[in-house]
Amino acid sequence: MKHHHRAGRRRPWTILLTAFAVSLSLRAAAQPSPLPAAPVTVNVVDVGGALALLQEAIEAYQTKNPKVVSKINFTKAPAPELPGKLKAMQGAGRSDIDLVLGGTDILSAGIEQGLWVRMLPDNAAKFPNVLDNYLPAARKMQDLAEGQALAVVFTPAGPLLEYNPDKVRQVPTTPAELLAWCKANPNRLIYARPANSGPGRTFLQGLPYLLGDKDPKDPVKGWDRTWAFLKELNTCIEYYPTGTGATMKEFGEGSRDMTVTMTGWDINPRALGIVPKSYKVGAFKGMTWVNDTQFLMVPKGLSAEKLAVVLDMMKFLLQPEQQALTYDKGYFYPGPAVRNVPVTMAPRESQDVIKEYGRPEYEAWFAQNPQTQPLDAKPLVEAFRRWDQEIGAQKTK
Repeated sequence: MKHHHRAGRRRPWTILLTAFAVSLSLRAAAQPSPLPAAPVTVNVVDVGGALALLQEAIEAYQTKNPKVVSKINFTKAPAPELPGKLKAMQGAGRSDIDLVLGGTDILSAGIEQGLWVRMLPDNAAKFPNVLDNYLPAARKMQDLAEGQALAVVFTPAGPLLEYNPDKVRQVPTTPAELLAWCKANPNRLIYARPANSGPGRTFLQGLPYLLGDKDPKDPVKGWDRTWAFLKELNTCIEYYPTGTGATMKEFGEGSRDMTVTMTGWDINPRALGIVPKSYKVGAFKGMTWVNDTQFLMVPKGLSAEKLAVVLDMMKFLLQPEQQALTYDKGYFYPGPAVRNVPVTMAPRESQDVIKEYGRPEYEAWFAQNPQTQPLDAKPLVEAFRRWDQEIGAQKTK
């Protein structure tokens, strides 16, 4: 009887605790993790140049949320070096990097080594309808992330040819015409090492489609024509710079007359005055656009509070108002990864740049030609390795 009496006395507490637990779980469902009581510092590392497009939006998040973020540190790192650094940090149980901005190279390396916090489905509550909100082609790029990152900016990229119209009378429209022009004008064509250049990488991946190779997705067994073509093209190229910036400098100064490019690398250097405004761009006949995307990735090891802030910031960056800032100065044209963000939403300065330096023909080329995904991580690394060994080995500097 006594025992029964004691249990009876406990019951109100049990009810209270249950009610408390229910209210907690309801709160948890509404907000995955509480934002911190005191503002935190967020460390952002840019691997692929996307900071140019996103810095303003990230700083706007801090301005709007001073109780959550006290400071944002921005640093840059080369893609090949970051995975080792993250691995060492995670092994030591600390994390000095909270958000990584980068392309398919760093994304793939991190997936392979298990470095990233899984976004979907684990944090899906934080990003309602995120997949449905992407542009269709950006949604396909999102599949490359295997749920471990979120696409944030998008471009159909290239490959395109950019040229000085005073020196190039007739722009090549096929690889054969490009080779013939190069041989007739030795050392006047330049492109950068693909492993460290968006345009170089896009040209490399676009060639198998243009040349009708056996399997454009298999650089080892399916690219016989591509490798033969690049070796032949190598005979009239003086050397390969290690990055696109150096390439555009030589091209803009007039020591070269033609280069391979992509939409953003065509618009942005002309807007910045590195390449003359009058330089023109040409598309290959029957080309396939090789799409490119930059992703938001979160390394494992963040505290629950820090993770809550970073996820909230990522959600903010995917809103149309912030996406409109990614038109920028045409660096990753168009830029937005989500639907319904017309250029008219972009800041006036961006609209002016695109009006003055953009190309009316781009919209027609986007509509006329199919788009494809870049290679997955392993074949892409294999393609870079083979290009380095067989094409660029003696001539990269």
